[in-house]
Amino acid sequence: MDKVLVLVDVQNVYYTSRQTFKRNFDYNAFWANATGGREVVGAFAYAIDRGDPKQREFQNILRAIGFEVRLKPFIQRSDGSAKGDWDVGITIDAMSYAEDADVIVLVSGDGDFDLLVRTLIQDQGKKVEVYGVAALTADSLIQAASEFYPIDETLLLG
Repeated sequence: MDKVLVLVDVQNVYYTSRQTFKRNFDYNAFWANATGGREVVGAFAYAIDRGDPKQREFQNILRAIGFEVRLKPFIQRSDGSAKGDWDVGITIDAMSYAEDADVIVLVSGDGDFDLLVRTLIQDQGKKVEVYGVAALTADSLIQAASEFYPIDETLLLG
């Protein structure tokens, strides 16, 4: 049985699914696809904490599915821009837990992860499956992945 590590860039999948499909990502359907017949050695959902009660409810749903939710505070800069990405945290966890996994599943369309994916495959001999909204996933990330799974109707709510 393959051992799997699951890493979900919550903000990325939320905004790309909403922009493209005007629907939300179905974490239960995704979990069934990504972990079915596999031993989960780690499952992390990386999100921004705005202190919103509805958001806390969503985070509890993720925990009930099997994710450990990692939160960063939302930072609003004085110029009106915002900061809150998890790229470094996701990368550190991927490298830290890769030794225990045969397969790493990354849910993100962010091209910044192409180097991480190539490193996991080439240097550590891992299989890396990437899930992302095809139209908004960086070509470099799709090319780097062992397998790319486009988010479609089967992975959306409603």
